[in-house]
Amino acid sequence: MKIGLAAYSFVNGDIQHNLSQVEKGLRAAGGRVDLLCFGESFLQGFDALSWRYEADRTVAVSADSPVMGELARLAGEYKTDLLLGYFERSGDSLYSSCAVFIDGRLAYNYRRISKGWKEYSITDEHYREGAETKGFLYQGRRIQLALCGDLWDFPERFFTDGLLIWPVYVNFTQEEWAGYEAEYAKQAALAAHTALMVNSISHSPESCGGAFCFTGGKTESRLDFGKEDILIVEV
Repeated sequence: MKIGLAAYSFVNGDIQHNLSQVEKGLRAAGGRVDLLCFGESFLQGFDALSWRYEADRTVAVSADSPVMGELARLAGEYKTDLLLGYFERSGDSLYSSCAVFIDGRLAYNYRRISKGWKEYSITDEHYREGAETKGFLYQGRRIQLALCGDLWDFPERFFTDGLLIWPVYVNFTQEEWAGYEAEYAKQAALAAHTALMVNSISHSPESCGGAFCFTGGKTESRLDFGKEDILIVEV
């Protein structure tokens, strides 16, 4: 199978723009990949929340919302399966989640289990973490899914003999990445022999994005920083 890692830019709080970015990525992938992956919280942007619940509940979307329906429609239209992070509202609870659309429908919804996605010193009980890390089957292959700090806080929860997909959002400079890249590769190896990590580009704050294929704790392939592109990996 071929998996695309889309290091694309988002705008915080602008779902319509970010949906257009997803469509742009699907169009650019042009049938060259089976599954196209975007970064953590890509739908709303990682810094879209204010940590005021009444405001944030209107930013987050439910898994059965029209916005998620539009993502399913796009995946079906472009005949490309889709994975991306978003802020989810379920009842009165908010989560940092990751949705997987297969054959034009929402097939798997993962909720981040580590708390680093939120300002936990000021947030209340509405801002929650998930509990399950079961992964999903894709084209007969086991895929484990982790979001950003999950692999730093609970690497043992994500151990798999299959493939690990790791959407993140970090705003390291290119100079900082020169030191951190090897650390991320080694951390991924605690969970899987092969791991695919995708980071988004943003401009406020600045993030230079990036996408990586890690194998055995080392970088096998990667994108250049600072420009929108798709890393295609055959696994």
